[in-house]
Amino acid sequence: MPQYLLAMTIFGTIGLFVKFIELPSTVIALSRGALGTLFLLLVLKLLKRRINTASVKSNFKHLVIAGVALGLNWIFLFEAYRLTSVATATLAYYMAPIILILLSPILLHERIPLGKWICVICALFGMSLISGVWEGSENVALDGITMGLIAACFYAGVVINNKFLKGLDPYDSSIVQLAVAAIVLLPYVLFTVDFSVLKPDTTTIGLTLAVGILHTGVAYWLYFSALPKLEAARIAIFSYIDPAIAILLSVFVLMEPMTTAGVIGAVLILGAALASEFVER
Repeated sequence: MPQYLLAMTIFGTIGLFVKFIELPSTVIALSRGALGTLFLLLVLKLLKRRINTASVKSNFKHLVIAGVALGLNWIFLFEAYRLTSVATATLAYYMAPIILILLSPILLHERIPLGKWICVICALFGMSLISGVWEGSENVALDGITMGLIAACFYAGVVINNKFLKGLDPYDSSIVQLAVAAIVLLPYVLFTVDFSVLKPDTTTIGLTLAVGILHTGVAYWLYFSALPKLEAARIAIFSYIDPAIAILLSVFVLMEPMTTAGVIGAVLILGAALASEFVER
């Protein structure tokens, strides 16, 4: 339990770190994938374990698709942090469970019960409150919300592809997906980023290392080492520590404004996403 809680706490602070990294989102995402992969490989070496190459080969197609989706998910999420508040970006990102519900009849051939439809409606209404459109706000960060929702779509793609994985250790799955994300992003970054204009200071370098090692390597290690010890219900409930911490940091540390409508929207989105985990399929 402490390992899982610590992992969720670490995940919840990533927006605070990314907000102050003076690098393109693609570079941050590449760094995260590469550093996270190296850290988890080191963990496996210390545990004297090897990657099961046979299992990786049998699941290779879905691992690659999930890895690509993971890299794109990071890019759009980090852009969302830049374009709007950490709280708003996080809430848009946590529409992923709702997007999964909408996609499951098409991609997984699952029936959606009435309870899940109610969750979808509540979350969509909550998202409209977060956007500020009901208040006619001039500061509506629709571009940031859009980036967060796109990130949520790619994360839903990661989750869906992971449902097709068979007989694969979670560590092996994470390492391969992180590595694929880094490999796919590398040529794109090399061809699109002008490194001559990048002059990262020690703060940017330190924060980038933290995102790659702490928020990816360490957090994933804690997360996967805790999963076998926890019930599914507890995993679902405590996973919402992540957005709760992100929102608190946004409001009380970054001092980013949040309206009453925004607070109601946050409750609706997170409440609907959590409730959807417990509605019978």
